[in-house]
Amino acid sequence: MQKPLIVSDPNVMMGKPVVAGTRITVELILEKLSAGETAEQILDAHPRLTPEAIRAALAFASQALRADVVYPINEAAT
Repeated sequence: MQKPLIVSDPNVMMGKPVVAGTRITVELILEKLSAGETAEQILDAHPRLTPEAIRAALAFASQALRADVVYPINEAAT
């Protein structure tokens, strides 16, 4: 069985989802991508990351947003 690439531990980064074996949060990866950084730039800045880890972070975020929760959007954020 394959180890999960995204894990959460209350003792690491206050329980935020991180790439296994690192303190790199899914949140950080998403922020960097939304700011316009490429996956290659993120990989260069964080040598312990892999392309698979970035894809796993995106998949994790996608699954998290599938929950039946309404997310109000602040007009200032758009």
